Amino acid sequence: MPTELPSDGLLVYPDGRTRCFWPGMHEDYVAYHDEEWGIPVSDDRLLFEKVCLEGFQSGLSWLTILRKRENFRRAFAEFDFDRVARFGRSDVERLLEDAGIVRHRRKIESTINNAARAVELKREFGSLSGYFQTFRPESAERDPARPLSFSELSQLSKTPASVGLAKDLKRRGWSFVGPTTAYAFMQATGLVNDHVAGCDFWKVVRDKQRAATPRH
Repeated sequence: MPTELPSDGLLVYPDGRTRCFWPGMHEDYVAYHDEEWGIPVSDDRLLFEKVCLEGFQSGLSWLTILRKRENFRRAFAEFDFDRVARFGRSDVERLLEDAGIVRHRRKIESTINNAARAVELKREFGSLSGYFQTFRPESAERDPARPLSFSELSQLSKTPASVGLAKDLKRRGWSFVGPTTAYAFMQATGLVNDHVAGCDFWKVVRDKQRAATPRH
């Protein structure tokens, strides 16, 4: 891992592939970059998991959350939001004693609240996936055929689409879903493709996005 941030945001890894620099040489982080980050997600349970974990990540590194993910899954009933919505005060206290997760009362309570809100969203839209797809950025905001440079990505912590998503979720009673968290969620779930220009995996995500987009 270089001591200085690469100016183009890229690293050539020992396997000869060029990737975004941020996974460093952590094998689990590289696997997440290659196999998950930016890949479109349609499974509602996984979407709920990702939005919750992005909220837990606030103020921490994503690598910390990634390495606790299996513990979070066990603690929160595999992020089955129908089950989590029924958690009560005793569950909050139980989770506050769980050293395998981030023991933050407000974030734990937020996850339970958001589970109930997810149940409502599914009832209204048929699926969480159907709801979140309505916030895919328009081509006027983001050209899906052009990868962003590292300098462009470095200036982004939120976008008009993520501001809109966060505003609508808050209107519906969700918490810990500000514009920056919403943007990280959009990056992670393939609503945008933010692998930096030159990363071998930008095209992988682009192709999967195209395959997942309904044709009219």
